[in-house]
Amino acid sequence: MTRATWHLRAHVPVAAWLLAAVVATLLHRQVAASGWLMVHLLLLGAASTAILVWSQHFADTLLRRPAPGGRRLQVVRLTAHTLGALLVVVGVLSVRWSLTVLGGALVAVAALSQVMVIRRQSRGALPSQFGPLVRYYVAAGAVLPLGVAAGVLLARGTAGDELHGRIYVAHLTFTLLGWVGLTVLGTLLVLWPTVLHARIEPQDATAGTRALPLVLLGLGVVAVAAATGWRALVGVGAAVVAAAVVLVVLMMVRQARTAPPRTYAGWSVAAATAWFLVDVVAFGAVVVLAPSWAAAAEDVRVLVAPFAVGFVAQVLLGSLSYLMPVVLGGGPAVARRTAAELDRGALVRVLLVNGALVLFVAPVPSAVRVLVSVVGLGALAAFLVLAARAVAAARPHADASPSRAGGVAVDEPVLPSRAGAAALAVAVLALAVVGGVAVDPAAAGLALAAGSAPDAGTAAATGLTTTVTVEAGDMRFTPDSVEVPAGNRLVVEVTNTDSTVHDLVLASGATSGRLAPGASSRVDVGVVTGDLEGWCSVAGHRLMGMTLTVVAVDAGGTATSDAATDDTTTDQATTHDGMDMPDRDPAAAPTTAPTVAPTAASAAADIDMSAAPAPGFQAHDATLEPAEHDGDGPTTHRITLTVQEVEREVAPGITQRLWTFGGQAPGPVLRGAVGDTFVITLVNDGSIGHSIDFHAGALAPDDVMRTIAPGERLTYTFTATRSGIWMYHCSTMPMSAHIANGMAGAVVIDPPGLPQVDREYLLVQSEYYLGPQGGEVDTTRLATQVPDLVTFNGYAWQYRHEPLVATTGERVRIWVLDAGPNRPSAFHVVGGQFDTVYREGDWVLRDGGSTGTGGSQVLALQPAEGGFVELTFPEAGTYSVVSHIMGDAEKGAAGSLVVTDPTG
Repeated sequence: MTRATWHLRAHVPVAAWLLAAVVATLLHRQVAASGWLMVHLLLLGAASTAILVWSQHFADTLLRRPAPGGRRLQVVRLTAHTLGALLVVVGVLSVRWSLTVLGGALVAVAALSQVMVIRRQSRGALPSQFGPLVRYYVAAGAVLPLGVAAGVLLARGTAGDELHGRIYVAHLTFTLLGWVGLTVLGTLLVLWPTVLHARIEPQDATAGTRALPLVLLGLGVVAVAAATGWRALVGVGAAVVAAAVVLVVLMMVRQARTAPPRTYAGWSVAAATAWFLVDVVAFGAVVVLAPSWAAAAEDVRVLVAPFAVGFVAQVLLGSLSYLMPVVLGGGPAVARRTAAELDRGALVRVLLVNGALVLFVAPVPSAVRVLVSVVGLGALAAFLVLAARAVAAARPHADASPSRAGGVAVDEPVLPSRAGAAALAVAVLALAVVGGVAVDPAAAGLALAAGSAPDAGTAAATGLTTTVTVEAGDMRFTPDSVEVPAGNRLVVEVTNTDSTVHDLVLASGATSGRLAPGASSRVDVGVVTGDLEGWCSVAGHRLMGMTLTVVAVDAGGTATSDAATDDTTTDQATTHDGMDMPDRDPAAAPTTAPTVAPTAASAAADIDMSAAPAPGFQAHDATLEPAEHDGDGPTTHRITLTVQEVEREVAPGITQRLWTFGGQAPGPVLRGAVGDTFVITLVNDGSIGHSIDFHAGALAPDDVMRTIAPGERLTYTFTATRSGIWMYHCSTMPMSAHIANGMAGAVVIDPPGLPQVDREYLLVQSEYYLGPQGGEVDTTRLATQVPDLVTFNGYAWQYRHEPLVATTGERVRIWVLDAGPNRPSAFHVVGGQFDTVYREGDWVLRDGGSTGTGGSQVLALQPAEGGFVELTFPEAGTYSVVSHIMGDAEKGAAGSLVVTDPTG
């Protein structure tokens, strides 16, 4: 196999990983754990595969000795790494820790195998000036298993928040600064001058000798910090690593002065190295300044894009752009053609990537951030197209004498001047910024048209501006009323001081856009000519009293009133923040109200109880599977619940955008026995804050039931000490809105000695208060406590269309949980009689009771209560299962159970 053929085949996995990363980025809203997936497709997949290929290539070159085992052993290593990386991805996404462990082990073994090969290769090599640089590759491969082990522990999800933070920091250190950083620094010492065609001076080799021990020392200091919990040491370790990077950067600057970079490879590698230095310093600072390890783990997420894109992606693509023409071969003419392909739009691409990244990490509106990320992604993804063109240009049958059009060689691109490239990149980025501002002008601080407020008066514009500061937190705006001289322009500087997402929307149309915890926005309301109402538009928050009133006062006033500058905040509730219950005016959110007629905006107007579901409909499987057991003793159940926002049909012809655990409403059923431990990892892939509360566990709610922001995760561990069917739900306020929009489920803890039956079903009764088609819960309708639909397992009348089944003589157990949030349940099987009823942890009736002939007709449940009934069917037929609160049955809490006679 020729060198060109070998490298071409070796880089197929690299290209595949890169393409997968691009696809995952484009579809991240539809992909579970998308943030983790995008990063690991790039780093664990593409970058690590490239490192295995090129570190061995450079070791062969620097040592001037072939590697033991040759290409055949290298193929085995690459195969093991690829399989391992795939298993890690599948294991994490499917929450199968055994697959994650196996995959991590294969990745570690592949790296250690290369370490042993290079060490053995070094022993018999002749002395050379740059031979010692292979020690970087040995060190990098030795460090990677430590990073892999930390990553596998993170995937386990059993660590508390503080320990999780320490492991997470160690994982980033060993993988990014160690595995990737060491490899890149060692390679730059010879690759950078080669790319520039610069002379390598003796002091350059010295820089490489000095940098390696510094990096290893820095990594060791961070490891000690993670082991001991002393966060200040992370800053020390990062500073030591940064000092090593500075030594390499100084070498690069010296060489660039004599031979400035002129190609995509040179510019991209230079930019990547600069980002790496900034990232290392920022990493240490962020961890040290964080108030805790748990907070540090969340805070360093802001460095994901600079590390992954600014450093890793750019150094990977830049290096490949230089190395591909070298290894493809074919002679000088072919090398020039392939290099020309890879250099198309070089400076523009580099400027777009780095400009987009700078804008992405800057405090810009979210719409701007989305558009510039698309621009940057496109500039990076262009490499895949150009690489394919380069491979085609290197083929033996490629035309060596380019055709010409107008005297210009077609395969030799005409490159714009540096000024032209810069102007083009700036123009594209400016268009992205303008487009983002146009989508969300208020978030960018642009004024809306004057006089657009309701109740607009006739006051003339004064030319003066009133600026007020408002905080959003604890389901309140503070202050909740501001006074503005009529005719003044109003600017509201709003800051989200809460742990969940908020926004500010005014009746004029001005809006802050969604604000993450700690984020701020400047809302230009325009000229105020009359009173104006504002509110938080996140579902349920306005209902909780999160409103702002703008009062236009006599224009004779020259300043805002005290209310406009008041910076006091309301007292914080002493309960956990997922359940904070702020004071509110009873008149602001009545607990009862008469039935409301469907409005034009509500999907309730489209309800047709006789309609059929959409084609392809499949009813929620109500079958309750037996609990999993590890053996005779207690079992540990590990479950990941990912919050996802999905659009689902909830009745024939009615769709709503639900907030779900795991993409389904109700959420997945958990089942175990008394003594079992449940380790739940909650991942918030939604757009607002969420939390979780398990009634099946008894523990302090302060930490585990807290609200987590989008992109965050927490681990909730409890041991089941009491039996019954228990509700779990999102406890973020307003709790009723989160439950009514799909965030509830059941945990079944079997009573000791629970007898087996022939069939078991589980039904979760819940309510929908419908917003518009495809919309979210209508909190105004929710406040009436009069639901539009009442369902079993999340879809009205579904078991009429796909009935439950049984046969005569079979003993059937039906578990029922009333998830509410408001309506009781009176579960009844028409034509059936219950000889056993279990409710809220005890038997109400068992095997006919004390008389042996007793029966029951209804399992009565209040919201959050549950139990089960048992019955047999003596005759074949169709039995209705309903809530005997008949108005609720007519709103969807009704289905069928078809009983057949197996004897015919």
